[in-house]
Amino acid sequence: MTLPQSRALLTAVPGPRSLELAARRAQAVSTGVSSTFGVYVARAGGGIVEDVDGNRFVDLGSGIAVTSVGASAPGVVAAVGTQAADFTHTCFMISPYEEYVAVCEALARLTPGDHEKRSVLVNSGAEAVENAVKVARRATGRDAVLVLDHAYHGRTNLTLAMTAKAMPYKTGFGPFAGEVYRVPASYPLRDPDGMTGEQAAARAIATAERQVGADRVAALVVEPVLGEGGFVVPAPGFLPGLAEWAAAHGIVLVADEVQTGFCRTGAMFACEHEGVVPDLVTTAKGIAGGLPLAGVTGRAELMDAVHAGGLGGTFGGNPVACAAALAAIEAFERDDLAGAARAIEARVRPRLEALGAPAVGEVRGRGAMLAVELVRPGSLDPDPAAAREVVRRCAEQGVLVLTCGSWGNVVRLLPPLVIGDELLDDALGVLENALLAV
Repeated sequence: MTLPQSRALLTAVPGPRSLELAARRAQAVSTGVSSTFGVYVARAGGGIVEDVDGNRFVDLGSGIAVTSVGASAPGVVAAVGTQAADFTHTCFMISPYEEYVAVCEALARLTPGDHEKRSVLVNSGAEAVENAVKVARRATGRDAVLVLDHAYHGRTNLTLAMTAKAMPYKTGFGPFAGEVYRVPASYPLRDPDGMTGEQAAARAIATAERQVGADRVAALVVEPVLGEGGFVVPAPGFLPGLAEWAAAHGIVLVADEVQTGFCRTGAMFACEHEGVVPDLVTTAKGIAGGLPLAGVTGRAELMDAVHAGGLGGTFGGNPVACAAALAAIEAFERDDLAGAARAIEARVRPRLEALGAPAVGEVRGRGAMLAVELVRPGSLDPDPAAAREVVRRCAEQGVLVLTCGSWGNVVRLLPPLVIGDELLDDALGVLENALLAV
């Protein structure tokens, strides 16, 4: 790896070259596209992002859980170059190729359950979720879709209807697709004291049966760990309770593993932590080491219920992205990156939990998908201003962290699974100081 794996600040943040690019951007890019940081990237490798002014930042965001195998992972780069030299596109719906088939074979092997499976490859997580709903509706002949409160599923019209948070995702973009119904999630920090996962599941089920009726539901779509909603890990028993109810009523259980999948939580897929076997699994983000690729994988009888030509898209399963995915999957398995995620959790959580900062309401997460929820001291009132201040202070010191949460008050950590201990410890020191400062 040619990029030094160390933090270095040569200019103010953002530097002069980044400011020049920001001025150009203002004349060319829609203001509807925002960026968390004002630094413009020149290179990235491993756990480091280097900007155009030569500043090196520790990347604790991984492009929102995308570069899990490290930015510009050598195996991914080599696979992309080889495939691009052969051909960059034919469209699988016209002239198919082996790389698409090989990715689908890998997904059948890696996703939970030993049943026969089929897959379709698409471009993004939102597209994967939308296709999962199409499959569920076609296979069941039903229309209704259940989602959880605090959920995030994408930015298309249907997935915006499925997403809980209005601003910035939904405001002004409606009306949205119909037949989408929201039920309460398990949010241990904010649920009634002592509520178990089983009780939270019963609450969600009662809401669904009262407002919709089980016989009308095509799909129940759940994130095994809520992502944009705050990295909320449900109480034990919540997901199994929902899965049991869905199976009893012929409802397709869809695990949205777009952010949690591919070793991020310390297992290949997050639903494995409680032994839940979904009917369909949606994947994206970390699947291809930084290239756009996503998929829906599920029970053969469901996926094959769709008529020929009913699934697909011009760029879905692009050969270069598929080659990158095969290289990334090789790294996940060869280097035991699920174990690496668990080691990251073991290194990070004790330090954050020991801080005792009054603004910290909870430290939570699984594997290398960790979060700190910030509240006003002495209460559970969300404090989004504190979260923004933590992000700002970290960036000024050369560490990139992100926020999330329904109130924007959660600082989330998504380090590359290959990050070195020394680099991670250095970044944690910066984060700890920022948390104590607010």
